[in-house]
Amino acid sequence: MFWGTIHRIILFELVKVFLVSLCALTGLILMAGIISEAMRNGLGPLQIAIAVPLMLPSLLPYTVPTTTLFATCVVYGRLAADNEILALKAAGVHIRHIIWPAFLLGAVTSGITFYLYLDAIPYTTFVMKSKIAGDIEEMLYTLLRKDGCIKHTKLNYEINVSAVRGAKLQDVVFKRRAADGRSFDLVARAREAELHVDAESQQILVVMWQCQIAKGSTVGFLEQNVWPVDIPAFLAPGTLKQRAGEMTWSELFEYEEQCLHEKERVSREIDRHQVQLSLGKGDSGFAGHVANLFRERKNHDQQLFAIQCEWHLRVGFAIGCLCFALVGCPVGIWFSKSDYLSAFITCFLPIVTIYYPLMFCTINMARNGKIPAWAGIYVADVVMLIVGLWLFRRMARN
Repeated sequence: MFWGTIHRIILFELVKVFLVSLCALTGLILMAGIISEAMRNGLGPLQIAIAVPLMLPSLLPYTVPTTTLFATCVVYGRLAADNEILALKAAGVHIRHIIWPAFLLGAVTSGITFYLYLDAIPYTTFVMKSKIAGDIEEMLYTLLRKDGCIKHTKLNYEINVSAVRGAKLQDVVFKRRAADGRSFDLVARAREAELHVDAESQQILVVMWQCQIAKGSTVGFLEQNVWPVDIPAFLAPGTLKQRAGEMTWSELFEYEEQCLHEKERVSREIDRHQVQLSLGKGDSGFAGHVANLFRERKNHDQQLFAIQCEWHLRVGFAIGCLCFALVGCPVGIWFSKSDYLSAFITCFLPIVTIYYPLMFCTINMARNGKIPAWAGIYVADVVMLIVGLWLFRRMARN
């Protein structure tokens, strides 16, 4: 009896609980976490509205496995609490026949997660980063409305305002840091100012009217002046994908081929320079150039590690859905909990204490080249699978 009425009923309950819990968990993370963090970092309502649909796919690899485990714990816990499992065993139905709906749910969610990882998640991640970072002018105005100033350790200037009315900044104080990074070598005060972003020159233009300038002991006055400052790297909109997590599956292959080609070129350069050094040739800066080449090759190695890690990471997160489903069945039946709170605690503890800490630890080791990506990233999935099989075996014996 591999499929029958009981399987359809269980599958229907699994899907129902899965969809409800997925919407609830995803919405909770968005509202309580990402949106509040975006507000604290100066993103306006329009930017948040644009970012939320782009954030959803990147959340699913974390919420789908959790809700898969939660759904299996709830449904099979209810079956055990209502003595349905006992009745089926008394009717001669082996316990292994009951897990087919959970296996199907885990397989489907694993396939969906992996499909999203092929193109949708990397694409939306890059688009979200580009759209939010690209609207630098609106971000700066939002920060000024919220905090009344723009200050950051990576900025070589500070802007303080008393109010923002439309695009006009009122009672503006512009300070430029000196070379030591502590004091200010120029302070400009103006009744009104505006900010404009010059995308071509990658600069922020601070336009000030009725401007009083203090530079050292010199004080001057200008009716209008423009202070150009560079857009910092952490605000500059990106046009190229430089992180493996932002690349689609096909782009990872292209990026790996490019990195391998560059690494081979650098290696040939190193060999050629080493021959010159062994012959006692080369000027005083020759050895320093070779050291720079070694560092460049090391950077390419890090990029290749990141690519390999990204491939296996996407597969590992997808397989996690199936592993969680197989764990959820015996856990739910074992504890026989019919209420949502107990099932949630039962399924959430293994995730917090075992799976994700182990997964992230091996990911970091793989990215640093300490272990092969294929040998490390799947450890968490294997552990969860072994635990699920052990629990299922004990449950079948009883």
